[in-house]
Amino acid sequence: MADPWQRAYDFAVEVARKAGEEVRKAGESEIKIMTKSSTVDLVTKTDERVEKIIIGSLKEEFGPDAHCFIGEESVAKGEACILTDKPTWIIDPVDGTTNFVHGFPFVAVSIAFAVNKELEFGVVYSCLEDKMYKARKGKGAFCNDEKIEVSDVTAINKSIIISEHGTDRSPEKVNKIFSTMQKILCIPVHGLRGSGTAATNMCLVATGAVEAFFEIGIHCWDIAAGAVIVKEAGGVLLDVDGGPFDLMSRRMVSANNEVIAKRIIKEIEIFPAVRDDAPVQKQ
Repeated sequence: MADPWQRAYDFAVEVARKAGEEVRKAGESEIKIMTKSSTVDLVTKTDERVEKIIIGSLKEEFGPDAHCFIGEESVAKGEACILTDKPTWIIDPVDGTTNFVHGFPFVAVSIAFAVNKELEFGVVYSCLEDKMYKARKGKGAFCNDEKIEVSDVTAINKSIIISEHGTDRSPEKVNKIFSTMQKILCIPVHGLRGSGTAATNMCLVATGAVEAFFEIGIHCWDIAAGAVIVKEAGGVLLDVDGGPFDLMSRRMVSANNEVIAKRIIKEIEIFPAVRDDAPVQKQ
């Protein structure tokens, strides 16, 4: 029986590389001449341009109505963020926008594909590093075509944990985030890190460079591709309360194994995050 999604997977890799080249070009040629006051505008224009490249390429290849799309910029403009049973692309055109503005070398294009609400494959192109991470359900995970696997560490005090402080600067949430980090650091662990991009963080778990990544407040387009890559590299995905991973919940722990994941979960101070698929509140 013919594989129905291999063509889509192969094309996603091509599109991610094409989009990454556009991100790289914008970083090299445009950011250097921008003043601080105009960097936000540059990020918005680059995000929108790259998302149009990705979605336009996919529609041209597979037909304008063959698949559904959830994209960061599309949702920002008011489109619904609902995952149905239909074949759906979940896209983050520039994951790590603050890194992008500053030239910090972790910026990723993230493209995932879901059918019947199940993630089929994910592609993360860390475009400044020129690293192409990819995985298909049941077929393993790869970086630049080399197979990758999570680490075999089970002792939390021999682990590196990765997380982010997010974009919400409300004191209540910041206090919970840093209280959690302090408790994890004092377990103790070997260290805490953060690359500034959720997609890259998950790929670092998949390669065994770190043992776990957790965050509250991320979006489905930040982690959908990475979720496939972590799982296919032998890792686990859980909710921050220890329950099943829910792509739309905006909260997640990804780890090399359940031992590490559940030890971290004991220390996480949970705070509310509005689900990605929550009804949009009318003004």
